[in-house]
Amino acid sequence: MSFDFDAVVVGAGAVGLAGGRSLAARGLSVLVLEKEPHIGQGVSSRNSEVIHGGLYYPTGSLKARLCVEGRRLLYAFLDSHKVDYRKCGKLVVATEDSEVEQIEDIFRQAVANDVEGLEHLTGPRARALEPGLNAHAAILSPESGVFDSHGYMLALQGEIEDAGGAVVVSTPFERARRLRDGGFEVTAGGEGGATLTTRFLVTAPGLAAQGVAACIEGYPAEHIPAGRFGKGVYFRLAGKAPFERLIYPPPIPGALGTHYRKDLGGQAVFGPDLAYVEAEDYSVDPARAAAFEGYIRRFWPGLPEGALTPDYAGIRPKLHGPGEPQPDFQLRGRDDHGIDGLVALFGIESPGLTSSLAIGDAVAEILHHD
Repeated sequence: MSFDFDAVVVGAGAVGLAGGRSLAARGLSVLVLEKEPHIGQGVSSRNSEVIHGGLYYPTGSLKARLCVEGRRLLYAFLDSHKVDYRKCGKLVVATEDSEVEQIEDIFRQAVANDVEGLEHLTGPRARALEPGLNAHAAILSPESGVFDSHGYMLALQGEIEDAGGAVVVSTPFERARRLRDGGFEVTAGGEGGATLTTRFLVTAPGLAAQGVAACIEGYPAEHIPAGRFGKGVYFRLAGKAPFERLIYPPPIPGALGTHYRKDLGGQAVFGPDLAYVEAEDYSVDPARAAAFEGYIRRFWPGLPEGALTPDYAGIRPKLHGPGEPQPDFQLRGRDDHGIDGLVALFGIESPGLTSSLAIGDAVAEILHHD
């Protein structure tokens, strides 16, 4: 039978757009649906814009493989599309002797994950690179960086449209019905509301992943993982940025923890912390500055009093609760849910932005083999 589109992707964040781009590059007609008025207004626009090396994740996991693969693809993509980035490198620092062993474990994990160019630094060597840093030991990851995530997403949209596809905003996914001979009838609402048919369906809506899956006819409820909202806030430094490289203390359970970056505009930003919330709330409580100051002084004792100002907040689609380790990305195809032509993504949080091109390729491969 004929379809209106070969593939419909739900969600025009970095991962949805990367999936649409990968499918369009394979010659498929692609439609990307986005409920917000602009692309990338959800998880993709409320993060650190960090390009991760791939240090922390269990070897063989999707996060480890897709982060390293995605990072290599990402730098090449940014170069070819002239999207701004800075490969500044990252220092993961032990701020006291008791953290040195943890740093050594991260180094071994990163080597196993095939991360390039790593160096194990003594405290004096780390402090020589970044004067003012408190470090008893450190890992230098030269492949880490920061980039213009919105420019990146605009470039992805451009590739989809250049291939004849479309990205439609203000058009929320409402439901999908399975067709008797294969494929789906998709109903979308909003200003561009319509009912259309597609051979393939990919869901990458970030925080709405569970709700979207529940609106697909026949998706088994027991295969929809419980989701949590992990909120993190950021504070900006009033004054000169103290370090050139990204600075990360050892990770906390379930997240990488509050870190430092010098953004592309040259300003210092700290965050995110982690608090579980029940609903989307992007407010930043100025009173959180005191806790940030205490944490930051672990690695930058010279932080001036009262120098932090509230900046922004982000919410990540977590698949785990407080104190629990981070689970892997979930890219669910037919073998998981029993539905031909459907890939549903869950828990695409950090390092999802870095991994996005590799996730997009993985989605296309799943559909090809299905």
